[in-house]
Amino acid sequence: MTTTEIEIGTARPAGSTGRPWAGMGAIVLTSVAAMTPAFGVAALATPVERGLGASATGFGLALSGFFAASALGSFAAKRVAARLPVPVVLAAAGVLALAALALAAAAGNPAVLAAALLVGGAGNALVQPAAGRYIGARVPRGRLSLATGMVSAALGAAPLVPGLLAGFAAGPLGWRTALLLGAVLPAVAIPAAFLAGTGRAGPEPKRAMDGPARAGRTLVLWTLAAGLATIGSNAAASFFVQLGTHSGLSTGLAGLMQSLAGVVAVAVRLAAGGLADRAPRRNPVLVTAMMLSGAAGLALVAAGGPAAFVAGALLAVAGGWGWTGLLLAAVMRLMPGQGERAGATVQIGLFGGAAVAPLAFGAASSALGVPVTVLVAALIVLAGAASMLAGTAALRRAAG
Repeated sequence: MTTTEIEIGTARPAGSTGRPWAGMGAIVLTSVAAMTPAFGVAALATPVERGLGASATGFGLALSGFFAASALGSFAAKRVAARLPVPVVLAAAGVLALAALALAAAAGNPAVLAAALLVGGAGNALVQPAAGRYIGARVPRGRLSLATGMVSAALGAAPLVPGLLAGFAAGPLGWRTALLLGAVLPAVAIPAAFLAGTGRAGPEPKRAMDGPARAGRTLVLWTLAAGLATIGSNAAASFFVQLGTHSGLSTGLAGLMQSLAGVVAVAVRLAAGGLADRAPRRNPVLVTAMMLSGAAGLALVAAGGPAAFVAGALLAVAGGWGWTGLLLAAVMRLMPGQGERAGATVQIGLFGGAAVAPLAFGAASSALGVPVTVLVAALIVLAGAASMLAGTAALRRAAG
């Protein structure tokens, strides 16, 4: 397979049946379930902090542990995903998410909450490599961006249920019961995982990649871009309710806005993935544009006021984090036959940045105030867009 075939998306992966979508549904459900411990705890930040006597910095550190475990666990997860059947890997992710939510709901102090989030992060690390392997084995190359857009949409949908729990369940039932209600998602995802069979005994055959040095430089810059851009986007997603209340919204309304942002994010990512398959070479450019829209959204949030928050938060969460699926598709085209490695590579950037965001945001907002901290986050996202541009430029120069 030539580099040109990889980039324009005309090739069809070996073993593809043309009927991969039930399995993709299982991957999407597992992706949402695996993120529920983090977004569930984040959406319930205020009552959790009060109930456990946790400081804002301590709470941010515990939340950062989830994403750090996801990023650092990627190195082992790509090996696990290459060796074990995809349904087994996805089911394991669901089991760990279920255990994390149960442990968090029973937590009596911040240390137990932090341990619960570490367990959840370890499970979350398994999802992207397994998804990459499944997509590489089962999805026709011409629908690659749509499939990765579905995985990205799952990340966008992940705050939906926690937002509803914060808006409707936490008040009358308490935050512990709200977390237990969130455990319904992984409980359903575990049996559904077995729809995602690849029909292959082993990992997808490896194919030689043209220009390994070129791809290496590009991957480093794109991974850095993902990490930087995620710092700002994750701050908006993880602290959505708190940012909303700071801007003048009630907790219930902010929770509902978080759910709305999740719905819009899903629509944007699915639409972007479907459209990107028509011109897959443009994926890196679209990723850069979405990162820039995220920076603009954060700048609006920093301006303050309910109207600015609503417009800026929707732009930051729905548009500014809508690039993850397009980036995964671009990386998979650079690494044909290595879907689990591609998924792990993108995941290291995504969750590495997400690990920094909660702790850094909590500490910085205490020292600088929320508006200045959000503006700094916007500048970091701009740096991510610049790194994405640099990686794309390196790719074009090497291609001649």
